[in-house]
Formats: sequence, structure tokens, C-alpha cells
Amino acid sequence: MIWKEIYIRYGELTTKGRNRKDFIHRLKNNIKYIFSDIAPLTIRAERDRMHIQLDNERQYEVLMEKLPQVFGIQSFSPVAMCEKDMDSIQQLANQIMEQYKDQEITFKVEVHRSDKSFPLQSHDIQRAVGGFLLAHNPNLTVNVKKPDVELRIEIRKEAAYLMAQVIYGAGGMPVGSNGKSLLMLSGGIDSPVAGYLMMKRGVRFDAIHFFSPPYTSEQSLQKVKDLANELTKFGSSIRLHVIPFTELQVLIKDSVPENMLMTTTRRMMMKVADRVREEIDALGIITGESLGQVASQTLESLTAINEVTNTPVLRPLISFDKLEIIDIAQKIGTYETSIKPYEDCCTIFTPANPKTKPKIEKVTYFESHVDFDEYIERAVKNREVYTLPEKNIKEDKFKDLL
Repeated sequence: MIWKEIYIRYGELTTKGRNRKDFIHRLKNNIKYIFSDIAPLTIRAERDRMHIQLDNERQYEVLMEKLPQVFGIQSFSPVAMCEKDMDSIQQLANQIMEQYKDQEITFKVEVHRSDKSFPLQSHDIQRAVGGFLLAHNPNLTVNVKKPDVELRIEIRKEAAYLMAQVIYGAGGMPVGSNGKSLLMLSGGIDSPVAGYLMMKRGVRFDAIHFFSPPYTSEQSLQKVKDLANELTKFGSSIRLHVIPFTELQVLIKDSVPENMLMTTTRRMMMKVADRVREEIDALGIITGESLGQVASQTLESLTAINEVTNTPVLRPLISFDKLEIIDIAQKIGTYETSIKPYEDCCTIFTPANPKTKPKIEKVTYFESHVDFDEYIERAVKNREVYTLPEKNIKEDKFKDLL
């Protein structure tokens, strides 16, 4: 294998000032977490770039497959290196370009000579390497404006480095660099996408799910675990808080008018989430709501739901339409799991004609006849917590309720 390291470009991290070092350190730790299966990795982090040493073919294959999913990376390239003499550079350049021998392609040679003691100037190196490649590869032609392949050569103090690929990364910020929140994770399409987009902005989160046996099944809970597990591949483990919601949900059904069921249910969910958020020291609550998509997501409904908390509610999908959300879900690998036909608590007791413009004063009036706080506290106290990826699945305390 000719590749000796992976060269990583930070992108947005380069705009950071005094705290840039903290962002880079977070990215380094995230890479170690994501690639723990091929550990140990030797990683050297510099101000404007990062280098991952390659010790074997497996490391190369796994890194090339998964690095595009790591937030905080703008792009990366596999790098070969050799001694700083023209014969070695030409031979290595030819090895690299041989991977394109079955294609008719255009190329150019770009040289950066940081070691000014090297006897040849950059343009001399370009001509020498370009001429050598043309002589040995009849499928190549030169295009200096828009080549199919740009062969980059860096002459540094310690060696000559060559690369011919630039693979784009996920961009964004390293997960964990912008605080912690709590994701309200249903079994649907939207909430995993919302979690993904917040991870892209550097937010690490726990997830909360409302489980209502016997109205929702064990398969529905497993689906949510699978969705949370799918999100861990982007740079962080996730703790999933499973709330026993049956008692509270039945109480809501028996206490408020049918057309207000959805609004009050969402408000109680938000109250439960806020209690959990406080316990885990999170700063915000993430939801998958999209404005106008369903009755509980009109501006009036969202205002009524928000009324129960002063915690920032982060809604990254608020302006997305369903097709845009589905497209992201398919790209990140959550769509096929999300569409499995298992009920979640949001789809049970659904009224035929829910209020789309609930009045806060009417909602609070009907809720005032019941002391919901006792039930909320009990639901929070009796929650199950799973750490994903799971190694040893906990015994399910809900099984006796089914």
C-alpha cells in the first residue's frame, strides 16, 4: 500500500479564534471514538490540518469509508510520501496515477515547496513530474484549468508528500463542541433528521422517547433504539431515556376535550422532557417539528406547546418540507428504519379533528382541573436509560405491562 497517512482539512474550524484549539481537540477525540474498531490511531493535529497515520490496509479502507460522515471535516486526502529526490517523486507520482490507467482523463500537477532548500523551484518540479507522467501514461492529457485529477506535491522538511484525491467531508462542527441538548426522538422520519442536523452544528445530545404499552409495542421501542444507534455513527454515543407514558397519556385522554388531546399531550411531553433536561444538565430541547406539517405544528400549536417551558426549543426542520426531510433521512441511513410500521405514542388516541389553532387560555383551563405534576414526576423517576451503541441490553422493565 502506497498510502501512508490521511490528510484532513478543517474547513469552518479555521474561522475560530482563541478557542480553535478546543474545537480541534474535540474533532480528534471524535475520530478516535468513531474509529475505535481500528485503534490505536496515531493522530497529529496542527493548527490548519490533521494527519492520521496509516499502519495497514484495513485502517485505510475503514477511514476512507467513514470519514465523510465525521462532522468538522471539510475534506480529506490519502497521502503517499517518499524521499526528496526527483527520481523518487516521479516514480511515486506514476504509481498514484496508475490507478487511472483504464480511463482517459485530464490532469495537472500542483506543487507547494515549503522546504525552500530543495534545489528545484515549484515550476521545475511541475514540468519534470508532468512530463514523466505523460511519457509513461498514454491515457493522460494535461488540463490546467479544470482537470479530472489534480496531483498535489508538497515538499516539506522531512519528505515529499503526494496526493491525487480530495474527498469532501460532512462539514459543520465537531459533535460536542457546541454544548448538550435533549432530542425528543419518536419512531418517525423527522426527529432522527433533526438530531443529525444539530450534531452537524456541534451539539451533543441525549434522546428521550415516550413509550406507552400496551398501546405501543416492544418492536416500536426497538425501532427507536435502532434509530438512536444509527445516529451514533456521526461522532458520539447517545443515552436514550425511555419514559413510561401510558398512565399520563390515559389521564390526558380522560381529562381534556378530544380536539385538544394532541396539544395537551405535546405540552406534557415537553414538561417531562424539561425535567429530564434539567437532570442531565442539557441546555436545550431538540424536536423534529416542521411548520404546518401536522395539526400540532401550526404556529398557534407550537406557541401553546412552548408556553410550558423557558428552555430554548431547537427546531432545525422548521422550514423543511417532507420531501426534503425524507431525502436527508435516506442519505443518513435512518429512513428504512423510520418507516417500519410500528405505532408510537403520538399516533394513538389521535382525534379526528384536532385543534389547529388552540387558545392557550382554554388549554390551561382544562388542564387546571387535574394535577399532572405528580404523574410527570413519576414518569421521569421511572424512566429507563440505555447507552448506545448497546453492548448488554438491559432487562426491559416494561415487559410486564404488555
